[in-house]
Amino acid sequence: MTTNTSEKKAAILKWLKKVGVWGFLFFLIKGLIWLAVGYWALK
Repeated sequence: MTTNTSEKKAAILKWLKKVGVWGFLFFLIKGLIWLAVGYWALK
């Protein structure tokens, strides 16, 4: 039973890390686009 729960925990952590990386990249790119739009609008 402990191996099954530890396997589930490892799978959940792996999924969270993957989602965290993609979430970080998404918001980074979104922020850079907004900075570019703001720069272009004020130019």
